[in-house]
Amino acid sequence: MSKTLNNFSSIREKVSHGKITVDLTTSISKLSLRNPTVLASGILGSSYSLLKRVEDAGAGALTTKTITRDPREGYVNPVFVDLGYGYLNAIGLRNPGAEEFSKELSRATKNIQIPIITSIGGSKFEEFIFVAEKMLEAGCDALELNLSCPHVDGYGLDVGLDAKLTCEIIKQLKSVSSKPIFAKISLHQSQKNLLEKYINAGLDGITAINALKGLAISIEALSPILSNVIGGLSGPCIKPVALAIVYEIHREFPDIPIIGVGGIQSPEDAIEMILVGASAVGIGSAIVRKDLKIFMEIIDGIERFLLDNGFKSVKELIGYINRR
Repeated sequence: MSKTLNNFSSIREKVSHGKITVDLTTSISKLSLRNPTVLASGILGSSYSLLKRVEDAGAGALTTKTITRDPREGYVNPVFVDLGYGYLNAIGLRNPGAEEFSKELSRATKNIQIPIITSIGGSKFEEFIFVAEKMLEAGCDALELNLSCPHVDGYGLDVGLDAKLTCEIIKQLKSVSSKPIFAKISLHQSQKNLLEKYINAGLDGITAINALKGLAISIEALSPILSNVIGGLSGPCIKPVALAIVYEIHREFPDIPIIGVGGIQSPEDAIEMILVGASAVGIGSAIVRKDLKIFMEIIDGIERFLLDNGFKSVKELIGYINRR
């Protein structure tokens, strides 16, 4: 089923106020989005029913949980800490594995009208290719390589810092599919020379940034809180870091679309991320506190901002501060 803007009449992409029309549509490589909100990987992306709920909540696109070749049970509790200023988690890439998830994804791609980006992970070349082929067969609209998970040895960040391996994965996937290939990176991979290698290998877009490596201690127990000790720090506290990274990537590679992720909790946060260069914004930890209503809150807030400031399209905001 074609997923074009014609399918998106249920959640307005153009809002008419008298004679003023506001266009909320955007694009990421070949993907057309009805609005710039994207479900970030790791949140509510493990089944068809959860993905459908997010579509119904208004999201412009969906990213699944990271899927690996084999099922992963993840770490034992505790795996999540609310720090007040952000969140620390070490889920351990818990997922049902490529074979099982491909069934959920196949159902989702047949019934969901917005783009579905499948996050894939592995510890070596063959694992990435196996998972990618399964997800492409199930009909996903794009792949997102998890190159930045900070708390699973041999996966995520360990792979993403190996430029040769990452480029081999990208080149192979580009040779077998025309679907866009994105990379989810951390601040550790934001260096121009490393991203240049990814892009030259054929990368179509960048998701920035993933959670930062962090640790929380209980002084009462005299021990780390998370069972894995090390976790990923997300939420409002990492927004300034994410903004800086997105700004720098857009400045150096203005033609590469970016999904800006990290601390998006409000319409204002989303607008800031778009102004520094993001074509779309990933929403993750905000769902913990605000549930799925956060999508329409952000969409409505962007709409009001465009109207109040004389902009006709959200595209006019992308990288605005780099054009000044």
